[in-house]
Amino acid sequence: MSTFIAAFVVLLLFFLLMSIGYIVKRTAVAGSCGGLGTLGIEKACDCDDPCDNRKAKMAAEEARREKLEKNRIL
Repeated sequence: MSTFIAAFVVLLLFFLLMSIGYIVKRTAVAGSCGGLGTLGIEKACDCDDPCDNRKAKMAAEEARREKLEKNRIL
C-alpha cells in the first residue's frame, strides 16, 4: 500500500509541476518532434482523394477563412 501511495504522490507532484510550468509560460503543450508538418504532410491521411467527411471539414474551414477575411476591419 505504501508503494501505491508513493507512486500517487509522485504523479501528483509531476502534474503540479507541469501546471505551474504552463501557468508561467502560457504556451500550449507540444510534442518534441513537431508533428506531421515537419515531414511536409498537410493532412493526417495524406491520400490523393480525401473522404467526404474530410472534404466537408475542408470546405467549412475555407468558408470560415473567407468570412473572416471579408469581415476584417483592418
